[in-house]
Amino acid sequence: DYRKKRDALRALQKKALDKNPDEFYFKMIRAELQDGVHIIKQPKDEVTPEQVKLMRTQDIKYVEMKRVAEAKKIERLKSELHLLDAAGKKPNKHVFFFDTKKEVQEFDIATHLDTVPELVGRVYNRPTIATLQKETLKGATDPAHLKKLAQQRKNQYDLLKQRIEREKAMFVVAQKIQTRKDLLDKTHKVKVKKETTTGPAIYKFKFQRKR
Repeated sequence: DYRKKRDALRALQKKALDKNPDEFYFKMIRAELQDGVHIIKQPKDEVTPEQVKLMRTQDIKYVEMKRVAEAKKIERLKSELHLLDAAGKKPNKHVFFFDTKKEVQEFDIATHLDTVPELVGRVYNRPTIATLQKETLKGATDPAHLKKLAQQRKNQYDLLKQRIEREKAMFVVAQKIQTRKDLLDKTHKVKVKKETTTGPAIYKFKFQRKR
């Protein structure tokens, strides 16, 4: 092992002595020694602060355009679903007022709503008894078909939830890009709050009167 290391050192010394100090190669431009450590310099992006601001502005416009498109899809989907009884949606409350305890005891919700007991649980498409007597029953009545329609409605609500979350994420991204753009100014600022996954970092800038 001693002889192996000795021979290796001799070979390196000979290679260093034989090297032409005037020889040029392109890697010399990006390499240097710092405290005896060989370091390769990374090339810097040759852009001005104005160009960086412009790129940030374009990024914000693109993200905002995508967010607005997503918001329009959300509104269109909401109008199609009419916000029917979605799974996980907080149920609405309907309060009835009475003057006496006897009225409370004798209260029948189906009679009060003028519908059949089977339709009391519905918050939509709840026809009255008079309507049921005059009109013929329309729509799906087969249990399998009804189950299929319910599954389709659930899938639509899941899609709506995903689009709402995506729109919120795009809004956060736009805020973070705007914050990075504002940091390019040389105004003195102090970080008040760190950046999180749900919001950008918050900075307090020193007030400067503009001429």
